[in-house]
Amino acid sequence: MQLQVMNSPFNEEQVELLNRLLPTLNASQKAWLSGYLTAIQSADTATVLEAVPAAAPAANTAQPVSKEVTILFGSQTGNAQGLAENAGKTLKEQGFQVTVSSMSDFKPNQLKKLKNLLIVVSTHGEGDPPDNALSFHEFLHGRRAPKLEDLRYSVLALGDTSYEFFCKTGKDFDQRLEALGATRLQPCVECDLDFEEPAAKWLEGVITRLSEGQGQTVPAQPTAPEAKAVETVYSRKNPFRAEVLENINLNGRGSNKETRHLELSLEGSGLTYEPGDALGIFPENDPELVDLLLNELKWDANEVVAVDKQGERLPLKEALTSYFEITVLTKKLIQQAAELLDNEKLRALTASENAQQLKAYIDGRDLVDFVRDFGPINASPQEFVSILRKMPPRLYSIASSIAANPEEVHLTIGAVRYHAHGRDRKGVCSILCAERLQPGDTVPMFIQPNKNFKLPESPETPIIMVGPGTGVAPFRSFMQEREEAGATGKSWMFFGDQHFVTDFLYQTEWQKWLKDGVLTRMDVAFSRDTEEKVYVQHRMLEHSKELYKWLEEGAVFYVCGDKTNMAKDVQEALLEIIEKEGGKSREEAEAYLAEMKKQKRYQRDVY
Repeated sequence: MQLQVMNSPFNEEQVELLNRLLPTLNASQKAWLSGYLTAIQSADTATVLEAVPAAAPAANTAQPVSKEVTILFGSQTGNAQGLAENAGKTLKEQGFQVTVSSMSDFKPNQLKKLKNLLIVVSTHGEGDPPDNALSFHEFLHGRRAPKLEDLRYSVLALGDTSYEFFCKTGKDFDQRLEALGATRLQPCVECDLDFEEPAAKWLEGVITRLSEGQGQTVPAQPTAPEAKAVETVYSRKNPFRAEVLENINLNGRGSNKETRHLELSLEGSGLTYEPGDALGIFPENDPELVDLLLNELKWDANEVVAVDKQGERLPLKEALTSYFEITVLTKKLIQQAAELLDNEKLRALTASENAQQLKAYIDGRDLVDFVRDFGPINASPQEFVSILRKMPPRLYSIASSIAANPEEVHLTIGAVRYHAHGRDRKGVCSILCAERLQPGDTVPMFIQPNKNFKLPESPETPIIMVGPGTGVAPFRSFMQEREEAGATGKSWMFFGDQHFVTDFLYQTEWQKWLKDGVLTRMDVAFSRDTEEKVYVQHRMLEHSKELYKWLEEGAVFYVCGDKTNMAKDVQEALLEIIEKEGGKSREEAEAYLAEMKKQKRYQRDVY
């Protein structure tokens, strides 16, 4: 809201200065300024009251609010953890005593002792909690959860509106804490893939509410030293344009698949990473798809539209190419379009009783389908693009060790091509890499740390890796890192794909590591080479006795790849092995696996 002379106690010059200053402040600065002004007012009031006899304290004086804040995060890819850690840092700067912890590391019996709790959690897959939030989610929704009348809380929920159960885990926590008697500091905020702005507003509101009734001013932040040359820091908000050094197809001639090995230069970026981390790429939409969409819309490709709240303006074609997502339909988009467009068929589709029809329509369709089905679009280009979602980055597990490849990062990307609803479809980023990205080109990228998928601290700890298809990527990174470090711990790789001859990704590297002793053993499963399909979980079961022996020796078990089928099948096989070889019941095997998770000996990077 803009200040005016008429709606404020300021004169014209002061209003102009404030309207220039306020929009530039972040949450921390606003909170500090609020405390600073309170301090001045308190000091002035104290001066006036020095000569006045002290009055008896009021009978109903409010109790000081605790400055202790606990932040718990549940994170699969690292976004929720990064936001939680940033919130903790900001709150500490405001004088709060802050503890930031993964939900899996938090002792539930401490919950009753907390006064202020912030939860930052993502939703994984079809409404599931992240792996490191499962135990806390189960505890809070179980019979042992305590009454929490003395607790104040707020939830920041991360999700993806292209999934049916958007932000479900965050909503679950928010509703359950309320049911247990806790009081909301700030309403739950639900974030889509473009989460930075709503997360910042959530934190601003939390700081304001936590600061109310403190009975003390927010401490002043130390004055920054005189500015010198500022080093550019590259991140999700400020991606680095990395040059493509190599882009090759890993599959042999005749394969049903195309898997790209992409090497990018980090020279001059100052970026670094650890094995297990991911890399995010901001892709561009296929030019052919953009042209097809513009042709269906019958709009001028050069018409300029605003693309964000800051007023950045781009020609329509450029906006649809590089800024907006056009290959995915979401429930939110369809609902917003129904409000924008005067279309009875669209209104019927979004009616509450037609939820299943809407879900079926969204699946596998894009914006071109939507325009064809519900056009002509009776709205201006500006109105239409205002309901589109910003292009989200695509995350890929890093397939290299920076120790082995200084100032480089490698990726393993499977090209996505399929046919649906009468048209051929292409993955946005994977086909950019497969068809249009050449050595010498650059791509905007950032490093996404993943602290939930890491090599053990001790190089002597045995590791078991299960990574079929492109799930092999982080384990190539693990092997490179262990080779450079001279690690002595045993290692066992389970790899699978369709055909041995054409689809054995990084075959020569794995054979060399076996020969040199960097890799202890390797078992492979090529599903289309035998009459009966064989997958990695079958190889695990074939070697159940040896695998259980490794687990008993303290091995860390890793899984990377498809969440929907492979990861579930691998977990089921692992439970069977623990049951059979450990002589345990199913309940005892599940408890064994739960303890492995707690010890960070069962880690998954699944998608």
